Amino acid sequence: MEPITLYLTLLLAGFVLIGMEIFIPGGILGIFGAIAWIFAAVIGWRNFPDPWNMVAGLALLGVGILTFVVWIRYFPKSRVGKSLSLGESTANYKSHKDDGVAVGTVGEAVSTLRPAGIAKFDGKRLDVVADGEWIEAGQPVKVSSTSNGHVSVVKA
Repeated sequence: MEPITLYLTLLLAGFVLIGMEIFIPGGILGIFGAIAWIFAAVIGWRNFPDPWNMVAGLALLGVGILTFVVWIRYFPKSRVGKSLSLGESTANYKSHKDDGVAVGTVGEAVSTLRPAGIAKFDGKRLDVVADGEWIEAGQPVKVSSTSNGHVSVVKA
């Protein structure tokens, strides 16, 4: 394959792989795209005549930096970016419902609380956090506080 054809193929492959990163996030395609650009820069440096090899390398570096800046600045505001990330629409979202357990309720630790674990209150299993000390399974516990689905317990 001719060097100029390989150079252009690697440039195009880099653009396509980095563009696919929008739809298949994870970083792998972007890394392969960057590697394709690096190989294109090396091929361009070795095969272009003297002032143009530097121009090609600097242009590729500039395009890479510009692509990164545009991606960071504008992608989160785009329709696709908004659909892939949490935004203002989730500001009122509550991930945990009220467990219906009151402060002072006595129950039993189902698992060892180190400090987090499971306790049973009125036949209902709840995720709880022990306040300050580990509590062995089977020990009686008392609810010391609740806040937004977070239940704290102490030894009863």
